[in-house]
Amino acid sequence: MDTGLTTISEADIDKHRATAQSMITRVIVMEDQSRDSSTPLAGTGRRFVSTVSAGSVRRTREVELTKTVASIRPDDQLMTIPQHALLFRARRGIAIALAIADVFARANDLEALQARNARAPLEGDEATRFRRLLSAAAYVSAFALGSYLLQLIDSDGEAPNDVRDPDFLFDTPQDALKSMIAGLDGALAGSKTDADLLTRARSFARLAIDGLLTRRGRFDGLGDFENAHIRIDADDFTLDGFDVAPGRKSKPLVMTFKRPDEVVGNHIAKFQSVKLAKMLMAYDFDRQMNPFVELGGFLFTFIGDGAPGTGKTTLIQMIAGLLHGYCQVAGYPFVYENFGVEQISSYQGKSGQNCRQFIDNVLNPRAIGFGTVDDIDQVAARRSDDRASAGQHEITGVLMAAFSGAMTVIRGNCSFGMFSNYPENVDDALRQRAGARWLVDGPQSRADYIDIFVLLAGKNHEIALGEHDLYAAQEIQRAVTTAYESHARPHEDGMLLVYERFIEANGAPKTMADIGTYLHMIKEAEPRFTGRAIKNVTDAIKMRAMDIELPDEWFEKPEAFMHRDYEAKKAMIEELRGPFDMEMVMQEVNRYADSEFRYADRADDADVSKMLRDARLRERAAKEMEELKAKGMWNA
Repeated sequence: MDTGLTTISEADIDKHRATAQSMITRVIVMEDQSRDSSTPLAGTGRRFVSTVSAGSVRRTREVELTKTVASIRPDDQLMTIPQHALLFRARRGIAIALAIADVFARANDLEALQARNARAPLEGDEATRFRRLLSAAAYVSAFALGSYLLQLIDSDGEAPNDVRDPDFLFDTPQDALKSMIAGLDGALAGSKTDADLLTRARSFARLAIDGLLTRRGRFDGLGDFENAHIRIDADDFTLDGFDVAPGRKSKPLVMTFKRPDEVVGNHIAKFQSVKLAKMLMAYDFDRQMNPFVELGGFLFTFIGDGAPGTGKTTLIQMIAGLLHGYCQVAGYPFVYENFGVEQISSYQGKSGQNCRQFIDNVLNPRAIGFGTVDDIDQVAARRSDDRASAGQHEITGVLMAAFSGAMTVIRGNCSFGMFSNYPENVDDALRQRAGARWLVDGPQSRADYIDIFVLLAGKNHEIALGEHDLYAAQEIQRAVTTAYESHARPHEDGMLLVYERFIEANGAPKTMADIGTYLHMIKEAEPRFTGRAIKNVTDAIKMRAMDIELPDEWFEKPEAFMHRDYEAKKAMIEELRGPFDMEMVMQEVNRYADSEFRYADRADDADVSKMLRDARLRERAAKEMEELKAKGMWNA
């Protein structure tokens, strides 16, 4: 199949409209009755299926989707707008799925085999290949319908637990679509309101796609469809092979954006935020790859920590604002999503599903994405914390698999940021999956405090500024150079002891072996400084080697950089980069190791404070007990 963008014409879709109309009006399907069970599996929406044969298990069922949708309001002969919209989407989705099956058939031998089989039944190897390709076409059509419903049905309700995946049939594309319509009809049967109708339809589409993806390995004729890019402009519907689409049409982003000059302090975090936004805009939509991923230095995940009120939310607003502006210039879709505590569900398994949906939305390879997890210590629990909810543990597992799992693919179109006031409470393995550590400590110097007060006070006054060069301390290049230089020596007391022992024994580092020795000494002092920590340090060093300021004029007009082809973008970036040196290496090692010691010290401080409080309470209780005994009021 052509790996470029395939546009299906309306004429190709319209010729299947009559078939689609008949399917939503009335179809007869064969269903496996042995699938029904009274034993639900908690949190999965599925039921236990016995492996023992139940005899005659397939029965016919008449499915009338139009009547099922209309029955939600039996007292009204006229359907509501959501009811009409759902039926239209179902009919349109069937027609598009059949048109996509035709495209699939033309890309291989299926179309020719169908014509020959119509003249005379095929035999031997040809018959086997025909059945194999026909089943693959059926699979493709079912996946296309599920993806269409998932992208085009808009619902924000919480999915019910009684929706089941369909009893798939893969004999022909028509049979596959009939089984999908039968499954959709069953999912909608319990609807009470229009909102419930849409929620159930969307939940069914998601469940159907999950079921199809688990069955994908059964079909060996799908190779031609892997790299397909199909576009239906009239519906704003895109199908990229078997990539799961984000599941809903994007809505305008509504949030308060901040400019870099409105962020006071946090110099390194601000500098890397600006770099990250420009890095993401180097993504190539045709190759679905970013030159920064290939050249090194791309920031896929990071964690920002700091006390309340130091500017974490402001940083989020600044990154989202920069990306939103760049995407408007380039004409690219932009997706921003935040995952918060409100998405932790009381239903078993639902929290993990919500988190997986959040990840999928941001990972969508046809958009520039930025995802944040605010208050990560509240959202994702330590695996050893038995007081945390099951939902928090589910989220921890999903995030760990998504950020650095066996199936993680980093294309360079998106980045995830985790933010917390208490990062020491985040699971160690999840925290180490953050490729960069941003200390968000807010304004620090006298100049920072003058600048932030003047910025927030506004201009409704005539008070003199005084002897101060306003915002000079916020000039990002000068400020970040000073901030990086400060990490020539560690900041944390525990890390400083390791550094001084190393310098005393080895002198200033000069070779790669010296750096390895230093890293090993850090590991001995802090066991959590593992191999993944070394990878994060080397990624940070590579990012510093790519410590290039992509010119602003590259982002003022799309043709200057953003609309160039992949090789041209890569060459432009390579011209700007330089090698890293020992000074950069020591600064990044110290910065990362400082964060681990800082988290450990804060965790220890919290434990010590708790022990002291418990000791004081015991002493106070003992004293009050003695007083009660002296008064004869102690009856224990």
